[in-house]
Parts: sequence; C-alpha cells; structure tokens
Amino acid sequence: MTSPPPDVPASYELRIGGHLDQHWSTWFDGFTITHQDDGTSTLCGVVRDQSDLHGLLAKVRDLGTPLLSLTHLEVPDNDGGKGTGTSTDTDPASRDQQLR
Repeated sequence: MTSPPPDVPASYELRIGGHLDQHWSTWFDGFTITHQDDGTSTLCGVVRDQSDLHGLLAKVRDLGTPLLSLTHLEVPDNDGGKGTGTSTDTDPASRDQQLR
C-alpha cells in the first residue's frame, strides 16, 4: 500500500484505548466512532490533507487516550481520488457495533 500524497483527501481508521461517547464525533470532525469488544474505539473518516491528519492526531493526544493504531484505508479509484467511498478492507458502514 502506498501513502496518499500530502495534499489529497484520504480515509483513515484510528484505534484508541477506551470507549468514546457519540458526542466526541463532532469534536473529531464527524469521524464515525465504533466501540470494539476489547475496550477500544475505532474512529473512521476522511481528512483533507496531512495538516488535517496532524490536527486529528493532536486531538487524540489532547484527549489523553492512547493511540493504538493509525491505518490509511484504501478507497476505490472510481471516486476520482477524492478519498470518499468505501474501503477495501474496513468499511465503517458495515461495522456491527455502532454507538447508540
């Protein structure tokens, strides 16, 4: 897998320690928050560029929760490279444990 260029929108999944309430989705720029059975949460969404990604990581740091992983999600080429659409390996819409 190659990294996206720094000025192109891209989809990411962050796994963090603990379960976040739904209201944190707004603070995390609309990222989808999903609770996992192992006591972690995943945040999935699109960032516009590397600057936004660094801002997102700063929010995780400021929250004081451990960042366990950061994954760039592949998206189909039929979206014109805009970073929208579903991932080939992780689709947030297909997660069976959405927050209430």
